[in-house]
Amino acid sequence: MSQPEDFYTSKKVVAIGGGHGLGRMLAALKEFGSNATGIVTTTDNGGSTGRIRDCQGGIAWGDTRNCINQLITEPSISSMMFEYRFKGTGELQGHNLGNLMLTALDNLSVRPLDAINLIRDMLKIDVNILPMSEHPSDLRALSVDGKWVHGETSVDEMAEDLQRLDLDPEVPATDEAVSAIAQADCIILGPGSFLTSIMPPLLLPELGYAIDQNRRAKVIFVENLSPEYGPAERMSLQKKLEWCERACRGRKIDLILTPNEHPDLTGKWDYVTDDLASPNRDWRHDRKKLHQAIIKLLSARTSPS
Repeated sequence: MSQPEDFYTSKKVVAIGGGHGLGRMLAALKEFGSNATGIVTTTDNGGSTGRIRDCQGGIAWGDTRNCINQLITEPSISSMMFEYRFKGTGELQGHNLGNLMLTALDNLSVRPLDAINLIRDMLKIDVNILPMSEHPSDLRALSVDGKWVHGETSVDEMAEDLQRLDLDPEVPATDEAVSAIAQADCIILGPGSFLTSIMPPLLLPELGYAIDQNRRAKVIFVENLSPEYGPAERMSLQKKLEWCERACRGRKIDLILTPNEHPDLTGKWDYVTDDLASPNRDWRHDRKKLHQAIIKLLSARTSPS
Protein backbone atom coordinates (compact mmCIF):
# COMPACT_ATOMS: atom_id res chain seq x y z
CA MET A 1 0.00 0.00 0.00
CA SER A 2 1.66 3.22 -1.16
CA GLN A 3 1.48 6.28 1.04
CA PRO A 4 2.17 9.99 0.49
CA GLU A 5 5.82 10.76 1.09
CA ASP A 6 5.08 12.72 4.26
CA PHE A 7 2.84 10.03 5.82
CA TYR A 8 5.67 8.32 7.71
CA THR A 9 7.11 11.61 8.91
CA SER A 10 3.78 13.06 10.09
CA LYS A 11 2.54 10.10 12.16
CA LYS A 12 4.05 8.84 15.40
CA VAL A 13 3.45 5.22 16.38
CA VAL A 14 4.25 3.55 19.71
CA ALA A 15 4.21 -0.23 20.16
CA ILE A 16 4.29 -1.78 23.63
CA GLY A 17 5.32 -5.34 24.51
CA GLY A 18 8.27 -7.66 24.43
CA GLY A 19 9.91 -10.69 22.92
CA HIS A 20 9.30 -11.86 19.39
CA GLY A 21 5.91 -10.13 19.09
CA LEU A 22 7.16 -6.60 19.63
CA GLY A 23 10.18 -7.29 17.43
CA ARG A 24 7.96 -8.26 14.50
CA MET A 25 5.71 -5.25 15.08
CA LEU A 26 8.68 -2.86 15.09
CA ALA A 27 10.02 -4.50 11.93
CA ALA A 28 6.61 -3.83 10.37
CA LEU A 29 6.86 -0.17 11.44
CA LYS A 30 10.45 0.49 10.39
CA GLU A 31 9.40 2.76 7.51
CA PHE A 32 8.34 5.24 10.18
CA GLY A 33 12.00 5.46 11.21
CA SER A 34 12.46 7.59 14.30
CA ASN A 35 8.69 8.24 14.37
CA ALA A 36 8.24 4.63 15.53
CA THR A 37 8.99 3.71 19.13
CA GLY A 38 9.01 0.40 20.92
CA ILE A 39 8.50 0.36 24.69
CA VAL A 40 10.04 -2.90 25.83
CA THR A 41 9.30 -5.14 28.81
CA THR A 42 12.29 -5.51 31.15
CA THR A 43 11.11 -8.18 33.61
CA ASP A 44 12.40 -11.40 32.01
CA ASN A 45 14.24 -13.68 34.42
CA GLY A 46 14.82 -16.76 32.28
CA GLY A 47 17.52 -18.06 29.96
CA SER A 48 20.66 -16.03 29.28
CA THR A 49 18.96 -12.88 30.53
CA GLY A 50 18.07 -14.45 33.87
CA ARG A 51 21.58 -15.77 34.38
CA ILE A 52 23.03 -12.32 33.72
CA ARG A 53 20.58 -10.71 36.13
CA ASP A 54 21.46 -13.25 38.81
CA CYS A 55 25.16 -12.38 38.71
CA GLN A 56 25.16 -8.77 37.45
CA GLY A 57 21.80 -7.34 38.47
CA GLY A 58 20.16 -4.69 36.28
CA ILE A 59 17.19 -4.80 33.96
CA ALA A 60 16.39 -7.72 31.68
CA TRP A 61 17.97 -7.25 28.24
CA GLY A 62 16.58 -10.22 26.31
CA ASP A 63 13.46 -8.59 24.92
CA THR A 64 15.38 -5.47 23.87
CA ARG A 65 18.02 -7.58 22.14
CA ASN A 66 15.29 -9.51 20.31
CA CYS A 67 13.73 -6.28 19.03
CA ILE A 68 17.11 -4.98 17.87
CA ASN A 69 17.82 -8.27 16.07
CA GLN A 70 14.59 -8.03 14.07
CA LEU A 71 15.38 -4.44 13.03
CA ILE A 72 18.84 -5.17 11.62
CA THR A 73 18.67 -4.57 7.87
CA GLU A 74 22.36 -4.34 6.97
CA PRO A 75 24.30 -7.56 7.71
CA SER A 76 27.74 -6.76 9.10
CA ILE A 77 30.38 -8.07 11.44
CA SER A 78 28.75 -5.95 14.16
CA SER A 79 25.33 -7.51 13.59
CA MET A 80 26.82 -11.03 13.48
CA MET A 81 28.51 -10.35 16.81
CA PHE A 82 25.35 -8.96 18.34
CA GLU A 83 23.32 -12.04 17.32
CA TYR A 84 25.95 -14.63 18.26
CA ARG A 85 25.02 -17.27 20.84
CA PHE A 86 27.72 -19.31 22.57
CA LYS A 87 27.64 -23.10 22.22
CA GLY A 88 29.51 -25.91 23.91
CA THR A 89 29.85 -26.29 27.66
CA GLY A 90 30.92 -24.02 30.49
CA GLU A 91 29.74 -20.71 31.86
CA LEU A 92 29.25 -19.04 28.46
CA GLN A 93 27.10 -21.85 27.05
CA GLY A 94 23.71 -20.51 25.94
CA HIS A 95 24.62 -16.85 26.49
CA ASN A 96 23.80 -14.39 23.72
CA LEU A 97 26.62 -11.96 22.99
CA GLY A 98 24.08 -9.18 22.44
CA ASN A 99 22.87 -9.57 26.03
CA LEU A 100 26.45 -9.42 27.29
CA MET A 101 27.22 -6.37 25.13
CA LEU A 102 24.19 -4.48 26.45
CA THR A 103 25.10 -5.43 30.02
CA ALA A 104 28.68 -4.24 29.53
CA LEU A 105 27.57 -0.96 27.95
CA ASP A 106 25.05 -0.47 30.77
CA ASN A 107 27.91 -0.82 33.26
CA LEU A 108 29.97 1.72 31.28
CA SER A 109 27.15 4.18 30.57
CA VAL A 110 25.22 6.59 32.73
CA ARG A 111 21.93 4.82 32.07
CA PRO A 112 20.53 1.75 30.23
CA LEU A 113 19.00 3.90 27.48
CA ASP A 114 22.49 5.11 26.58
CA ALA A 115 23.53 1.48 26.08
CA ILE A 116 20.58 0.86 23.75
CA ASN A 117 21.29 4.00 21.73
CA LEU A 118 24.95 3.06 21.32
CA ILE A 119 23.92 -0.32 19.88
CA ARG A 120 21.28 1.33 17.65
CA ASP A 121 23.90 3.69 16.26
CA MET A 122 26.35 0.84 15.69
CA LEU A 123 23.74 -1.24 13.83
CA LYS A 124 22.16 1.73 11.99
CA ILE A 125 18.67 1.29 13.49
CA ASP A 126 16.38 4.32 13.23
CA VAL A 127 13.40 3.00 15.21
CA ASN A 128 13.48 4.14 18.84
CA ILE A 129 13.72 1.40 21.45
CA LEU A 130 12.98 2.34 25.05
CA PRO A 131 13.05 0.16 28.15
CA MET A 132 9.80 0.42 30.09
CA SER A 133 11.93 1.26 33.14
CA GLU A 134 15.64 1.67 33.78
CA HIS A 135 15.31 0.10 37.22
CA PRO A 136 15.27 -3.69 37.76
CA SER A 137 11.95 -5.21 38.68
CA ASP A 138 10.21 -8.60 38.50
CA LEU A 139 6.69 -9.79 37.94
CA ARG A 140 4.70 -11.27 40.76
CA ALA A 141 1.22 -12.75 40.54
CA LEU A 142 -1.48 -13.52 43.10
CA SER A 143 -3.31 -16.74 42.30
CA VAL A 144 -7.01 -17.24 42.93
CA ASP A 145 -6.17 -19.40 45.94
CA GLY A 146 -4.23 -16.54 47.55
CA LYS A 147 -0.64 -17.58 46.80
CA TRP A 148 1.98 -15.16 45.47
CA VAL A 149 4.24 -16.37 42.65
CA HIS A 150 7.43 -14.45 41.89
CA GLY A 151 9.31 -14.14 38.60
CA GLU A 152 8.21 -14.02 34.97
CA THR A 153 9.05 -17.65 34.20
CA SER A 154 7.15 -18.83 37.29
CA VAL A 155 4.11 -16.71 36.36
CA ASP A 156 4.08 -18.27 32.88
CA GLU A 157 4.06 -21.75 34.42
CA MET A 158 1.30 -21.21 37.01
CA ALA A 159 -1.29 -23.97 37.20
CA GLU A 160 -3.74 -21.65 38.95
CA ASP A 161 -5.57 -18.66 37.47
CA LEU A 162 -4.50 -15.14 38.38
CA GLN A 163 -6.44 -12.51 40.23
CA ARG A 164 -3.67 -9.91 40.30
CA LEU A 165 -0.37 -9.04 38.60
CA ASP A 166 2.20 -6.62 40.05
CA LEU A 167 5.76 -5.39 39.68
CA ASP A 168 8.14 -6.08 42.54
CA PRO A 169 9.55 -3.66 43.44
CA GLU A 170 7.51 -0.78 42.07
CA VAL A 171 9.73 1.22 39.74
CA PRO A 172 9.37 4.46 37.73
CA ALA A 173 8.73 4.41 34.00
CA THR A 174 11.34 5.79 31.63
CA ASP A 175 10.63 9.49 31.01
CA GLU A 176 11.16 9.05 27.26
CA ALA A 177 8.52 6.31 27.18
CA VAL A 178 5.96 8.56 28.86
CA SER A 179 6.78 11.34 26.38
CA ALA A 180 6.51 9.00 23.37
CA ILE A 181 3.04 7.87 24.43
CA ALA A 182 1.93 11.47 24.97
CA GLN A 183 2.96 12.36 21.40
CA ALA A 184 1.68 9.22 19.67
CA ASP A 185 -0.97 9.13 16.96
CA CYS A 186 -1.29 5.37 17.42
CA ILE A 187 -0.56 3.12 20.41
CA ILE A 188 -0.27 -0.61 19.71
CA LEU A 189 -0.51 -3.32 22.36
CA GLY A 190 0.87 -6.69 21.22
CA PRO A 191 1.15 -9.15 19.74
CA GLY A 192 3.01 -11.20 22.33
CA SER A 193 2.66 -13.10 25.57
CA PHE A 194 -0.12 -11.28 27.38
CA LEU A 195 0.97 -11.57 31.00
CA THR A 196 4.74 -11.41 30.49
CA SER A 197 5.14 -9.09 27.49
CA ILE A 198 2.13 -6.80 27.13
CA MET A 199 1.06 -6.30 30.74
CA PRO A 200 4.37 -5.42 32.50
CA PRO A 201 4.74 -1.93 30.91
CA LEU A 202 1.06 -1.22 31.58
CA LEU A 203 1.63 -1.96 35.27
CA LEU A 204 3.74 1.21 35.46
CA PRO A 205 1.25 3.90 36.59
CA GLU A 206 2.92 6.64 34.53
CA LEU A 207 2.51 4.67 31.30
CA GLY A 208 -1.10 3.74 31.98
CA TYR A 209 -1.87 7.36 32.85
CA ALA A 210 -0.12 8.63 29.69
CA ILE A 211 -2.23 6.29 27.53
CA ASP A 212 -5.39 7.45 29.27
CA GLN A 213 -4.48 11.12 28.78
CA ASN A 214 -3.70 10.84 25.05
CA ARG A 215 -7.23 10.90 23.70
CA ARG A 216 -5.98 11.82 20.25
CA ALA A 217 -4.27 8.49 19.68
CA LYS A 218 -5.91 5.35 18.38
CA VAL A 219 -5.26 2.42 20.73
CA ILE A 220 -5.04 -0.93 18.94
CA PHE A 221 -4.76 -4.39 20.50
CA VAL A 222 -3.20 -7.03 18.22
CA GLU A 223 -4.24 -10.57 19.07
CA ASN A 224 -1.84 -13.49 18.84
CA LEU A 225 -2.13 -15.99 16.01
CA SER A 226 -1.55 -19.07 18.15
CA PRO A 227 -2.79 -20.04 21.64
CA GLU A 228 -0.73 -19.18 24.69
CA TYR A 229 0.22 -21.52 27.50
CA GLY A 230 -0.23 -21.27 31.25
CA PRO A 231 -2.67 -18.85 32.89
CA ALA A 232 -2.82 -16.57 29.83
CA GLU A 233 -4.25 -19.47 27.80
CA ARG A 234 -7.17 -19.65 30.21
CA MET A 235 -8.01 -15.95 29.85
CA SER A 236 -10.61 -14.92 27.29
CA LEU A 237 -9.83 -12.10 24.89
CA GLN A 238 -12.48 -10.01 26.65
CA LYS A 239 -10.75 -10.51 30.00
CA LYS A 240 -7.39 -9.51 28.50
CA LEU A 241 -8.91 -6.34 27.08
CA GLU A 242 -10.47 -5.54 30.46
CA TRP A 243 -7.10 -5.98 32.19
CA CYS A 244 -5.47 -3.60 29.71
CA GLU A 245 -8.16 -0.99 30.13
CA ARG A 246 -8.05 -1.22 33.90
CA ALA A 247 -4.27 -0.67 33.83
CA CYS A 248 -4.87 2.37 31.60
CA ARG A 249 -7.35 3.91 34.05
CA GLY A 250 -10.35 2.78 32.04
CA ARG A 251 -9.11 4.13 28.69
CA LYS A 252 -11.09 2.31 26.00
CA ILE A 253 -9.22 0.23 23.44
CA ASP A 254 -10.40 1.57 20.10
CA LEU A 255 -9.82 -1.46 17.91
CA ILE A 256 -8.78 -5.10 18.05
CA LEU A 257 -6.84 -6.56 15.14
CA THR A 258 -7.52 -10.29 15.10
CA PRO A 259 -7.43 -13.33 12.82
CA ASN A 260 -10.70 -14.63 14.28
CA GLU A 261 -14.33 -13.64 14.51
CA HIS A 262 -15.33 -12.60 18.03
CA PRO A 263 -19.13 -12.28 18.24
CA ASP A 264 -18.79 -12.03 22.02
CA LEU A 265 -17.08 -8.65 21.56
CA THR A 266 -19.87 -7.18 19.42
CA GLY A 267 -21.24 -4.04 21.01
CA LYS A 268 -18.33 -3.84 23.46
CA TRP A 269 -15.27 -3.39 21.23
CA ASP A 270 -14.72 -2.77 17.55
CA TYR A 271 -12.58 -5.39 15.87
CA VAL A 272 -11.18 -6.07 12.42
CA THR A 273 -10.41 -9.57 11.16
CA ASP A 274 -7.46 -9.97 8.84
CA ASP A 275 -5.10 -12.67 7.62
CA LEU A 276 -1.80 -11.62 9.16
CA ALA A 277 -0.01 -14.97 9.26
CA SER A 278 3.39 -15.54 7.72
CA PRO A 279 3.00 -17.85 4.70
CA ASN A 280 5.66 -20.28 5.93
CA ARG A 281 4.98 -20.05 9.69
CA ASP A 282 1.30 -19.55 10.39
CA TRP A 283 1.90 -19.08 14.13
CA ARG A 284 3.68 -15.73 13.68
CA HIS A 285 2.73 -12.43 12.06
CA ASP A 286 3.99 -11.51 8.62
CA ARG A 287 5.82 -8.17 8.73
CA LYS A 288 4.41 -6.89 5.43
CA LYS A 289 0.84 -7.87 6.30
CA LEU A 290 1.18 -6.23 9.71
CA HIS A 291 2.55 -3.08 8.09
CA GLN A 292 -0.35 -2.88 5.63
CA ALA A 293 -2.96 -3.52 8.32
CA ILE A 294 -1.60 -0.84 10.67
CA ILE A 295 -1.28 1.68 7.83
CA LYS A 296 -4.86 1.02 6.77
CA LEU A 297 -6.17 1.48 10.30
CA LEU A 298 -4.07 4.58 10.91
CA SER A 299 -5.16 6.14 7.62
CA ALA A 300 -8.85 5.47 8.20
CA ARG A 301 -9.20 7.57 11.33
CA THR A 302 -6.63 9.57 13.23
CA SER A 303 -8.54 9.99 16.46
CA PRO A 304 -10.96 7.73 18.34
CA SER A 305 -14.56 8.72 18.92
